[in-house]
Parts: sequence; structure tokens; C-alpha cells
Amino acid sequence: MAFGPVQLFVIGFEDPDFHGEILEQLRKVREEGLLRLIDLQFVWKDEDGNLTSFEETDLSEEEAARFGAVIGGLIGYGAAGREGARAGAEAGAMRVSERDFGLTVDDLDDISLSIPPNSAAAIMLVEHQWALELRDAVRSAGGVVLTQGMLTPEVLMSVGAELAEAVEAAEEEERKKIPIAAR
Repeated sequence: MAFGPVQLFVIGFEDPDFHGEILEQLRKVREEGLLRLIDLQFVWKDEDGNLTSFEETDLSEEEAARFGAVIGGLIGYGAAGREGARAGAEAGAMRVSERDFGLTVDDLDDISLSIPPNSAAAIMLVEHQWALELRDAVRSAGGVVLTQGMLTPEVLMSVGAELAEAVEAAEEEERKKIPIAAR
């Protein structure tokens, strides 16, 4: 079973004002074959503390079991070789059959309890299907991914601010080294 990179998102919403835009965008990228929704858990707590939840997946029961077996097998193999792969595949298939994609019922309960009133959280596991052909091309050229990550505009601005502070500190140190008479 070939699948693309899998990514987990946990998104918080303070004073949510939903009008369907998020679900519409998810529908759009799914229809275009860019993403496959492995699992979506959405929890919303109103101002009185009442919870509403929503769950969705693009996987059939058979696909979910295979997906869980592959993931479990890979983790098991990395932990304990062939025996670990066998045990991991079995455990992964079981957990997915119970609709557990890495988050236990207790984990979801903890998340629900930690959501303040009039807030919401979405836990989304997606497969980046657009990356399948790129992955194959990289492998064909003998490449391996050494690291990866997602950079948001906020992260880039933070890095820029840290860089500016570092440059300013370095310039200040250089100014301290120059004798006062030479300035």
C-alpha cells in the first residue's frame, strides 16, 4: 500500500465563528486529489460547557485497517525488527478498527476538557497525496528526506525578529571593540 506523507494538525479556535469555509476548503482539496482525510475529530464547547463533536474520514473500513497495519508495522519494525513489525501491524489494524489513529479516547477526553468555554479544537490527520509522484522521483534519483517541517508566516516573522536581534547584538559587540577615540 503506497501512501504519501502523513501530517497531524491540532488547531484551536477561540470564540469560533464557523460558516462552513473550513469544510468547503477541505472538500475542495480532497476532490482535487491533493489531500486524503485520514481522520478529523472536531470538538466545540459552547459558553455553557456543552460539547458538540464531528468526525470524518475518507478511508473505507478496509483502507483504514490496511493503513493502520502499515503504520503499525513500520513503527514496530523500527522498534524491534521483524517480530516488532508483525506485532505492530496487528496492533495498528486493531487500533484503526477502533477509530483510534494515534489518539486514545482518554487523549480526546483530555483535549475536550482543556478546551475553554466558547472555543473549539480540530484534530486532523491528512495524507499529502500530491507528494506521491514527487516522492517517487526523489527515490528514483537516489534521494532520501533528511528532515522536513512546515513553516508558517508567523514562524518566519519570528525567525526574522530573532535574526534582527542577533545582528543588533553582534553590531553592538563590534562597537564595544572599537576604541572611543576611533569612533
